[in-house]
Amino acid sequence: MATVTEFDTIAAISTPPGEGAISIVRMSGEEAVSIAQKVFSGKDLTQAKSHTINYGHIVDPKTHEEIDEVMVSLMLAPKTFTREDVVEINCHGGIVATNRILQLLLVNGARLAEPGEFTKRAFLHGRIDLTQAESVMDLIRAKTDRSMKIALNQLDGNLSHLIDSLRKDILDVLAQVEVNIDYPEYDDVEEMTTKLLKEKAIEIKQRIEQLLKTASQGKIMREGLATALVGRPNVGKSSLLNHLLHEDKAIVTDVAGTTRDVIEEYVNVSGVPLKLIDTAGIRETDDKVEKIGVERSKKAIEQSDLVLLVLNAAESLTKEDFELIRLTNDKKRIIILNKTDLEEKLDRKELAKISGNAPVYATSILKNEGVEALEEAISKLFFNGIENSQSTVMVTNARHIALLKKAQNSLDSVLEGISSGMPVDLVQIDMTEAWNLLGEITGESYEDELLDQLFSQFCLGK
Repeated sequence: MATVTEFDTIAAISTPPGEGAISIVRMSGEEAVSIAQKVFSGKDLTQAKSHTINYGHIVDPKTHEEIDEVMVSLMLAPKTFTREDVVEINCHGGIVATNRILQLLLVNGARLAEPGEFTKRAFLHGRIDLTQAESVMDLIRAKTDRSMKIALNQLDGNLSHLIDSLRKDILDVLAQVEVNIDYPEYDDVEEMTTKLLKEKAIEIKQRIEQLLKTASQGKIMREGLATALVGRPNVGKSSLLNHLLHEDKAIVTDVAGTTRDVIEEYVNVSGVPLKLIDTAGIRETDDKVEKIGVERSKKAIEQSDLVLLVLNAAESLTKEDFELIRLTNDKKRIIILNKTDLEEKLDRKELAKISGNAPVYATSILKNEGVEALEEAISKLFFNGIENSQSTVMVTNARHIALLKKAQNSLDSVLEGISSGMPVDLVQIDMTEAWNLLGEITGESYEDELLDQLFSQFCLGK
């Protein structure tokens, strides 16, 4: 079996499988052009200029069978995403033709790329750093315009610049400490050095804290806000889901207990991606199937970041309503009084008394009233004070958050060491550790296992 190395010429299909107008088969590596030339009938690709598109046909060199009519994009190193020679074959969309072309490339010298290997090579060749590499997948997975802008912001290197600035400041102070220790010119050099370290540790810690303030919102933008839509049967939960989705996903009838299981959908609510879970109506029931759905609904409440509790404004609070209010008391929630187009019978004073400070919004899904105000409330609840701007640097990645917190702990150790009178050369160790941890975010320092784990999450061909 051939040994897999980072110097192999790799190939993969870069478009989703299935029927479509076009498919793209991508190659990267030193032999990309020569391998493409073996199967291409048209202009001599080895003589073609970089960044040109060349018309021709893909032909099996052994059987001379014509596989497809194609356009071949030629991009020569170093001005490519991977900083290697890159060839992209644009063929007709479809499973058979696309796979035949990929197989021809593999037979003629290319190796099938591993998931994320094109992006990994861009990182290894210095084209992007780790934060930018991770933002590529964030961009692919973005569920709203806002989450897309945040991913683009990171791809542009804005987070990298901020981290690099922090590391430079730490390095500057470490260098100054070394100079003071090695070439003392004053009797109070220890005091001066300690003061310098303390001031810089406090400043950098504050800057990291500011960055971490965006973490909870950033994580939501990246992964979606787990939102449980709960209420007793027939209060309008499924109607609200369909309204937010702009499609009839859930069955809506006047028969109680129609929703028997949990329905999950991603919804864009004023730029916030909600992983919306429409739960089975929670009530006492002897129906075995419905009972399973009710148990799953309770579990969905436990695992949610936000609860949208739907009550029927046209009816007095019931035993089931009281139970739902109790079940969601310790969750971040919004209470929705639906069916306000009917005569209101629900006692709002009683509701306020038992539900605490939970915001209440009146809606009539049937008449499309109040839903816009509800959507704005969800957005404000989670993004109050965070700029809705493409230039805002927001931490979205769990790995970045963990490393920032570790760096923060190292700076705490620096301050604790100074307070306890620890020698400067020992305090330096914790300051250096903070510098190294920040370097792991951008990939200035990393382990091979980290790269393998990180890029394995990418799709093939990226």
